[in-house]
Amino acid sequence: MSSEWPIVSVSSICTIFDGPHATPKKTNKGPVFLGISNLNSGRLNFSSTEFLSEDDFVKWTKRVTPQEGDVVFSYETRLGQAAIVPAGLRCCLGRRMALMRINPTLAIPEYVLYAFLAPEFQDVIRQRTIHGSTVDRIPLIEFGNFPIRIPPLRVQREIVGILKAVDDRIALLRETNATLESIAQAIFKSWFVDFDPVGGRQDGRVPDGMDGATAALFPDSFETSALGLVPRGWRSATIEQVVEGVYDGPHATPPEANTGPIFLGIRNLTGTGLELGEVRHIHEDQWSQWTRRIEPRHGDIVFSYEATLGFFALIPPATRCCLGRRLALVRPCATNGYGHFWFHQFIAAPFQRLLAKHTIQGATVNRLALKYFPSYAVLNPPDDIKLAFEVLVKPIWAKIHDNQARCQSLVAIRDTLLPRLISGQLRLREDGDILKKAA
Repeated sequence: MSSEWPIVSVSSICTIFDGPHATPKKTNKGPVFLGISNLNSGRLNFSSTEFLSEDDFVKWTKRVTPQEGDVVFSYETRLGQAAIVPAGLRCCLGRRMALMRINPTLAIPEYVLYAFLAPEFQDVIRQRTIHGSTVDRIPLIEFGNFPIRIPPLRVQREIVGILKAVDDRIALLRETNATLESIAQAIFKSWFVDFDPVGGRQDGRVPDGMDGATAALFPDSFETSALGLVPRGWRSATIEQVVEGVYDGPHATPPEANTGPIFLGIRNLTGTGLELGEVRHIHEDQWSQWTRRIEPRHGDIVFSYEATLGFFALIPPATRCCLGRRLALVRPCATNGYGHFWFHQFIAAPFQRLLAKHTIQGATVNRLALKYFPSYAVLNPPDDIKLAFEVLVKPIWAKIHDNQARCQSLVAIRDTLLPRLISGQLRLREDGDILKKAA
């Protein structure tokens, strides 16, 4: 693609630093241990965050202490992922992570990030990837020689302004969805973990925010069970007794296509939701092959059981997709009078405890022994209470799914603009109509 913007080597605009080649002992608080799992579609995702001690922080930042404006990226496994270190983040690089410290007289960090994520540089990464028996990697010693397109600073600022305007709208929708999901989670926790309605009835009152008819569905006392103190009359069950099935995904990766059904990956799971802004597609004629075990549908709950553990997502409406590697799926029963919203919270809650008990520490990745999942014991409330929860949170999830659809449209607009702006094919005065569509 022709352009007047010059192509330079990465090392000519920045200094490149490697992270440590080991992993410190994790702590409950302290500086952030920035890992490849924190990289998600050009931003840092802290839904799953690890910390290290102050003493280890000194040791793990001997090579470099990440600072505001550094562009961090993965050079193994999750290739092509990058993000900018924000202000106030005290962190160290994890394994397989490196950073670019940009020379401000030559480039703007935000522009370098966009150029890194643009198809032209992603192609460079793919062409220079070394395919190993266990992981793919880019040779960091050669990374400084990778070519990248760098226009004048004035043009960089204008390009960043346009793309950031779209990204800010996407970020707002994502933040709104995170708030909505936290509301649904809080209701679930109140009803099915803390048992607030039962405690309220025991004290002779209706819990705040709950109508009398709903409160009357709950018992007014507790009893001791194998799962501890639970509402009277509630029984335990295994996961396989309350779902239609638990299904593993394929153990390989199909050829990538430009369009077609979505091939879900771990990167599409944000922690609780499904992010479909940047997806991998498969060819239509391979659809039946990659859905032989299970064809995901609206209401299924997909989760990761290897590498980045504990991430869940609810399959939204009108999403034609297949499971990727290291993903599995739980299908709620469709005949019990309640649906997938209760199941989403229900499955996510015990899964974290299951991870703590059955995670297998591997040499390269950690994984969950999936065979234990169906037999895991959980508390199984009466169906009428599950249905009441479903009715209450259904409008919340309808708004979440609407916002997800809007996000996808905005991402499509941004992804249309990104390569054309970076290459110089689209002049800045020509983007007005496209940008208006993002409003």
